[in-house]
Amino acid sequence: MTSTSDITTVVTDRAFLECPRWHDGRIWVSDLYAHEVLSIGDDGDVRVEATVPGRPSGLGWLPDGRLLVVSMTDGLIVRREPDGTLVTHADVSALATGKLNDMVVDDRGHAYISTFGFEFRSRSYVESAVLIHVAPNGNADIAAGDLLFPNGSVVTKDRRLVVAESMGNRMTAFDIAEDGSLSNRRTWAAFGPEVPRSSVKDAMSAAQVAPDGIGLDSEGAIWVADALHQRLIRVVEGGEIVDERAFPTGVFACMLGGQDGRTLFACAAPSSSEHARESTRDASLLSVRVDIPG
Repeated sequence: MTSTSDITTVVTDRAFLECPRWHDGRIWVSDLYAHEVLSIGDDGDVRVEATVPGRPSGLGWLPDGRLLVVSMTDGLIVRREPDGTLVTHADVSALATGKLNDMVVDDRGHAYISTFGFEFRSRSYVESAVLIHVAPNGNADIAAGDLLFPNGSVVTKDRRLVVAESMGNRMTAFDIAEDGSLSNRRTWAAFGPEVPRSSVKDAMSAAQVAPDGIGLDSEGAIWVADALHQRLIRVVEGGEIVDERAFPTGVFACMLGGQDGRTLFACAAPSSSEHARESTRDASLLSVRVDIPG
């Protein structure tokens, strides 16, 4: 288990941080309710890289280096041009089931965007959601359906997409074709039996893990932010938990980075409640050291 002394505080006094990414020697992260995309250097300097009124979430980069950002509430994927302006890369509002969520972009520029599926409340019925694919040219389609609150995703070296299903007690994998389409759907990790869909509260009470944001390491294992238990867990295909880092507060996303790839960043907050986080500034970015790099 992690001791408090092992945890480094990278940034404090934020609203709610999500979707950390290591890029160009800096850790990038979205602050949803401050509407800012940030990047942080090794010496702690913070840059505001973009301001997104529709709430920034998932981040990724096209092969030419342009930044893509999920704009959660208006159903857009926006692109930062070389002069810093933001333009619409894709309007996926007609395809989305509820708000947009996280995103991963592969090395060819194909983006995969998760969606909520329903209005997230403790008494809400857990409705299935879609995963949206956006091609490098901005064309969009539905890549997969019937996912239970799809959240963080990674693309593996052998071109598989692994998606965390936060309300499904599992992680699901697909093969990625040349055109970005997905096939061969299967369970990558199951943390226990299927959970009831009668309400978010019932699902969370029955789940062993609520996989939220995730990050891949060089051995093909995945670090998972367990939104239920204030921990990051390292999971291998099949669902075995082989390592764990505990935190004194909730952790909702993670990513490996640092100059040697062995710094595990964690987006932390007392809760993920929109009502609580929107007007507070008690979220932080924390980090711990691990043995296997990203």
